Formats: sequence, C-alpha cells, structure tokens
Amino acid sequence: MSPPTVTATARRTSDARRRQSAVRRRRRRSVLALGAVGLLVLAVVLAMPLFKRAVNDLTLPLTHQDIIRQQAQEKRLDPALIAAVIYGETKFDPRPSSAGAQGLMQILPATAEFLARRSGATSFRTADLATPQVNIAYGSYYLRYLLDSYGQSTMLALAAYNGGQANVDRWVADARAQGHALTEAEIPFPETRDYVARVLQAQKDYRRTYPAELGYQ
Repeated sequence: MSPPTVTATARRTSDARRRQSAVRRRRRRSVLALGAVGLLVLAVVLAMPLFKRAVNDLTLPLTHQDIIRQQAQEKRLDPALIAAVIYGETKFDPRPSSAGAQGLMQILPATAEFLARRSGATSFRTADLATPQVNIAYGSYYLRYLLDSYGQSTMLALAAYNGGQANVDRWVADARAQGHALTEAEIPFPETRDYVARVLQAQKDYRRTYPAELGYQ
C-alpha cells in the first residue's frame, strides 16, 4: 500500500482542526449560555425585593409606619389593626368622603370633636385632620375607645367604626334579646359587614407582610 499523499494528510489535518474549532465554539456558546442564565438568575434574585415591594404598594400599601407604631404603643393597639383600618378607609390615599370624613382614617369632624373633648385636647381644629400624625392619633384613640366599649371585640369595634355606635348598640341588644351574641354574619348593613370582613383580613395580611415595619421584629 502506498503512503498517503501530502494532500490527503493535509486534508485530514484540516478536518481535525475544523472539528476542534467547532468543539471550542460549542463550548464557548455553552459557557456563554450558562453565564447568561446565571446573570438572569442573579438579576431575578436582586429584583425580587423591589418587585415584591412594588406588588405590596399596589395591593397592600403602607406608609407612615413610624406614626402607626407610635400610636399603637400609646393606645395599646395592634399596629396591624391601625394599618388595616387605614387600608379599609382610604388605602393610604386620603381624600374627603361625601359625608365629610377626613384624612387617612376618615374621621368625621363631629367624631373628632367628641374625641378631643374626651381626651382633653383644647386646640383641635378640623383642618388638623388632614395631618397624618393628628388623623392617625384620633383614629387610634377612637379604636381604643370602641374596643373598650365592646369588651375588646375587634369585630364590634370595626362595625361601630364603619356603621356607627348607635347602630351596633341596637344590633347587639337585638341579638341578646334573641339569646345570643351578635355575629359578623348577622350585621344588617351589607357595607358594614363587608367592611368588617375586609379589615379583619387586612389585619392578618399586614401582620404577615410587614412584620419589621410594624414593629413585630
């Protein structure tokens, strides 16, 4: 058998080099693809807190948490309850209601004047209800007053916050006359019934979603 010609040897060498080059290109593409995946994963990990915060801002907003914590401590309230009432009233975007309620916690001027007299405040002005510090202080004071009035029942306190204390007193009396305590499902006003359910759920959500911001950690 005659030895391979120089041309055949060169062809085989060239083919081998092309195969090696193709292998190197595939390896480089694999490395680049893995790198791109790694960067994507890193970007997702870094972006998750921002994404979570953006979702929370849209679905479960929270601002003025320093005031909420302060008032919760002073009024012996669950800070998540204060946040949940603000959520139920204004979703942290205050504007006057058609009934004239003001601020984050939608305090009626007449209610604020009643609370000012009870608390001994002497310099209250209706315009002050637009100030978050004042509004949350009065709303928290009202929540504490209602909880004390209804034996620490959050459900009844929320019903009175939304539907009025006179109505809740009547509903409670009617239920007692029938031999049982008023339940959430028996609240006659659909709006108040829905409000109570929404705020009670929001209280759980705020406690779970914002433990550090509300002082649980």
